[in-house]
Amino acid sequence: MNILIVEDEKDLAKIIKKRLERENFTADIAYDGEAAIDKTIVNQYDLIILDIMIPKKNGLEVLAELREWKDKTPVLILTAKDSIEDKVKGLNMGADDYLTKPFAFEELIARIKTIFRRGVKEHSNKLKNGDLVLNTVDYTAKRAGKKIELTSKEYALLEYLMRNRGNVLSRSQIEEHVWGYMSGNNTNIVDVYIRFLRKKIDNQHRIKLLKTVRGHGYKMKVIKDE
Repeated sequence: MNILIVEDEKDLAKIIKKRLERENFTADIAYDGEAAIDKTIVNQYDLIILDIMIPKKNGLEVLAELREWKDKTPVLILTAKDSIEDKVKGLNMGADDYLTKPFAFEELIARIKTIFRRGVKEHSNKLKNGDLVLNTVDYTAKRAGKKIELTSKEYALLEYLMRNRGNVLSRSQIEEHVWGYMSGNNTNIVDVYIRFLRKKIDNQHRIKLLKTVRGHGYKMKVIKDE
């Protein structure tokens, strides 16, 4: 999952980024409202953590602009203000949740996961495709009941494929969401990690889930529940 942190306190922004990466998220930082808008134009994010008191364009102005464009990216507002009016205004403008500074990082992570669960069609913390099951709470995977040992990047890649099963994902899309950057044709990191995943989730099974779409990228085959 790729998250944009919009926060002008640089030390705090870097700490948030580091904590998110420990939780297997990828993150970009924008230090003002104009930079935030620019990043949303060129990148696709799964969540925006948006401080209200930022320069150039404040957080509410950024939120209003995004919603005016029909951008439905979930937004979690960060604010140092205790004013109920500010929180209500943000929610009415289309924010999905808010958190008042100072906050505990454990609460931030919990709220992020709650927002993601709201947007998932599954009604549990598990993503399922045939006999492959991904638990989004403890970051574990099983196929045919057997646990699969995954690195953090392998897990992030598998989750992205699972959430977009049936859709063709380009290498640049995968790089952006899993690694947080697009390197063009200068690296084969996506191909390498797809091979890693194939060995772990496909090689011992008759039905292969990971498909190469030549000239376009990769997709996860959709398997109907029996």
